[in-house]
Amino acid sequence: MAAGGLPVLLLLLLCEAASVSRGSLLPQAGLLPQDAEFTFLLPAGRRECFYQFAPANSSMEVEYQVIGGAGLDVDFSLESPSGSLLIDEYRTSDGVHTVEPIEGGDYKLCFDNSFSTISEKLVFFELIFDSPQDDEDLNQWAEVAEPEEMLDIKIEDIKESIETMKSHLERSIQMQALLRAFEARDRNLQENNLSRVNFWSAVNLSVLVVVSFLQVYMLKSLFEDKRRVWT
Repeated sequence: MAAGGLPVLLLLLLCEAASVSRGSLLPQAGLLPQDAEFTFLLPAGRRECFYQFAPANSSMEVEYQVIGGAGLDVDFSLESPSGSLLIDEYRTSDGVHTVEPIEGGDYKLCFDNSFSTISEKLVFFELIFDSPQDDEDLNQWAEVAEPEEMLDIKIEDIKESIETMKSHLERSIQMQALLRAFEARDRNLQENNLSRVNFWSAVNLSVLVVVSFLQVYMLKSLFEDKRRVWT
């Protein structure tokens, strides 16, 4: 009985895992993608692209910043699901772009470091979504929870307060992520400067030691008596 039920159990587990992996790649219809941030290492001479689903009639904000690597610059491009080029930037260190997708689908974000043959880049980018679906949800909640005339607080005031609080929280999250990116970039610059200062300090110290020994040798040679004394 147990041996016969084991293949069925394994088949059920495989089907469940497959459904989870497909759900993580393809958003379900009617659901908004979540705000996301990502930091990755872009090798020299490489071009990396990411695909992000965005529903139609929504707002997508893309913010990126190069926080590590020589030059602190990359090429950035954004393409629509139909293949049209929406944004194309060359050798920039950061950028903020707001796109209002007319068509729903997978948008293509590409970071290009092919112009650099030696230095790799550390890139941070963030995606923020805003859709009228949130307003529709608030309107539906207002229809369900319509207060009685005896209540002093109007539902419109509550909606306005909730929307204001939501926008402030989203902006706070965005600013915190941006400050973390700035902090990471400054830390990388400080570490690079520290290694350079240590290297050149060691070089200067070695030169000073060699020059000191040469000076001592030269002075000693000036006072040496090389005449021979015959007895």
